[in-house]
Amino acid sequence: MAAREAAARGYAPQGKDNGIVKSKGTAKLPIIDGEALPITTRKPEWLKVRSPGGPNFLRLKRLMRNHRLHSVCEEAGCPNIGECWEAGTATFLILGDVCTRACKYCAIAHGMPTELDRDEPRRVAEAVAELELEHVVITSVNRDELADGGAAIFAETIRLCREARPSMTIEVLIPDFKGDERALEVVVRARPDILNHNLETVERLHPWARPGGRYWRSISLLGAAKRLDPGMLTKSGVILGMGEARDEIHRAMVDLRKAGVDILTLGQYLRPSPQHAPVARWVTPAEFAEWKRIGERELGFQHVEAGPLVRSSYHAERQARTVQAGGVGEVTQIVEADVPAPAEVALVQIRPAR
Repeated sequence: MAAREAAARGYAPQGKDNGIVKSKGTAKLPIIDGEALPITTRKPEWLKVRSPGGPNFLRLKRLMRNHRLHSVCEEAGCPNIGECWEAGTATFLILGDVCTRACKYCAIAHGMPTELDRDEPRRVAEAVAELELEHVVITSVNRDELADGGAAIFAETIRLCREARPSMTIEVLIPDFKGDERALEVVVRARPDILNHNLETVERLHPWARPGGRYWRSISLLGAAKRLDPGMLTKSGVILGMGEARDEIHRAMVDLRKAGVDILTLGQYLRPSPQHAPVARWVTPAEFAEWKRIGERELGFQHVEAGPLVRSSYHAERQARTVQAGGVGEVTQIVEADVPAPAEVALVQIRPAR
């Protein structure tokens, strides 16, 4: 009975219940060879981390609640939350905490947002000033129901954070804005130090894992950002362990370099709940080290952050201050912008397993 009630309510991050989230459902993982790992499979030693709870962690958590702010660290269940929050760094999640897309790997709640909080940029700026941050990462849910996808809120958040902490470096992790270059340009003109948009997975898995996104739309968005501002660092991330083959990983890295992407992050996919995509395999630290070598020495990325626990914002401050922007890539024009996003037709719904 309890299981059926939970399935009816859908998935939401632990401790949150806004009444509108939808189930992401379950699906058979499209693995080329072998089967997915059972959800009861024990994690290898290199994926085990200490539970958070230090004084800085608790202080930052109180600040988030006091300012009515969200962090992707909590919403997405990041394994590095203890390390990063103890170091006084966090990734702010703007535009609410309910996403209009239903990516099968993502722990953020999925549904139709009810409102747009236009005071949020001011509260984020107050928080970064109170924390005296030297680097901040700002990301968001997808808001496909908004005409600009939330680009104006991103730009306002960047502007107010600059006023609050002029010496601070700023990274934004943006959605694809449905391929709208005008929305992208609004964010680029606000001049973040790093513009990040995650590819997330390889081309074959993309339609299955990211039903609201498009592989080449994501890549070409990054290429267009580099064309709009060649001096700005661009960044993307791929999660491994969802059934991709080695040659597919290499191809995704090559394609990102065609867009002139400077920084790449590679990390292990961890299943947030039984309603999400299963894990196909545990990627070893040695394999991550090999991808770092290939990315930097053979493919020309300015920096590759690769490891089992690496996420988009991991060591972001160091990257902002030490990595130099490369040139514009071959891909400079956004493609696949004419494909409707889920909120323009209907929210993607996957029936939960019975």
